[in-house]
Amino acid sequence: MTTSPRFRAIDARTVALVAGLFVLSAAAGAYEIAPASVVPLVRDGLGIGATAAGWLVSVMYLTAVVLSIPVGFALDRFDVRRTVTAAALALLAAGAWGWDAATAGDYWSLFASRILGGAAYVVFWNAGADLVGQAVDADVRATAVSAFTASAPVGFALGQFGGPVVAAAFGWPAIFPVFATAAVLGVAVFLGATAGESFDDAIETPAPDRRQLAGVFRSRAVWTLSTLSFLGFSLYLFVNSWLPSYLESELEVSLALAGALTAVFPAMGVLSRTSGGVLSDRLFDGRRRPVVVLSFLLTAPAFAGFVAFASVPAVVALTVVSGFAIQLALGLLYTYVTEHVPEEVTGTAIAVMTSVGLFGAFLAPIVAAEIIAARGYSDAFLAALLVAVAGIALAWVAPTDGE
Repeated sequence: MTTSPRFRAIDARTVALVAGLFVLSAAAGAYEIAPASVVPLVRDGLGIGATAAGWLVSVMYLTAVVLSIPVGFALDRFDVRRTVTAAALALLAAGAWGWDAATAGDYWSLFASRILGGAAYVVFWNAGADLVGQAVDADVRATAVSAFTASAPVGFALGQFGGPVVAAAFGWPAIFPVFATAAVLGVAVFLGATAGESFDDAIETPAPDRRQLAGVFRSRAVWTLSTLSFLGFSLYLFVNSWLPSYLESELEVSLALAGALTAVFPAMGVLSRTSGGVLSDRLFDGRRRPVVVLSFLLTAPAFAGFVAFASVPAVVALTVVSGFAIQLALGLLYTYVTEHVPEEVTGTAIAVMTSVGLFGAFLAPIVAAEIIAARGYSDAFLAALLVAVAGIALAWVAPTDGE
């Protein structure tokens, strides 16, 4: 992939571009995960069971899985400014709609509003990972993209920690519009940064031909890296979705404290996702695979610890370690995959990775629920350990630079 010299320098406009997309993604992430932080209140308010409550989070991932590739096609062809602006308006509408439906106790209307929010989220994520990677030089690309992907843990931490706070102050239905409104700031900064011609070459990339598009779907590198994303996001969402319930039901921690402790897990991504890019760009001279291997190598013993220890101090320590380890490679993979496809189809390659990775995010909480119901939390953590071991094996055979 090549990058035009006109936007290689990291100037104020580049920082504003990244910041605007970061805020949009973080707002969508907080909106997305917030129901998981107040599951007991959601269940009581709507009169639903655990599975139906879980679907209020999972449906956003399923929406992203289905829409990611069409969104990638669109981002490779159409005006990104308009697409991102439309997605911001959609998130605001989803927040207001969700509040109205939740207040009325209408589960299916709330469910439908979450589909709209999921569509907005995948636009922010795919557009951000692609545009940020094109807006900087190759020697800092992994650092910049990984820094953008830290928006997800920031959003998740905000949702996990802020959900119970918002619910206590304004009632649990308020979690939907409160977190969605941050999109106003994000889209304003994004549009200001992209005004004029500074980023036209990044926003208006050449349209791909059919051969290039087909090459993405035939690429061993794309599918190997996307599968690693699947495994990583599976582990990430398993912990995010079930750690609050584990702390409350098994370790007798209050709901508010469980939310605060769980927020530590995604919050570690602010450090680790950016660190993954810095390690790759600096310590490993632009090589990506060593960081991915390291991520899964550190994750496996952390989940072994969850199986072995069941005290609050131990779980807090393991939450910190696993939160750092799992997320070390999640942002880097989005740079990794674009470097194995032509510039014209980077958006499509990112979309494939997003679709496959978020399918893992969608599937993991559901599978974990079945394991927990049948065999308990220890076996669920053991299953996560096996997923981490599979990640180690696959990372060893991931493509090297230039393949």
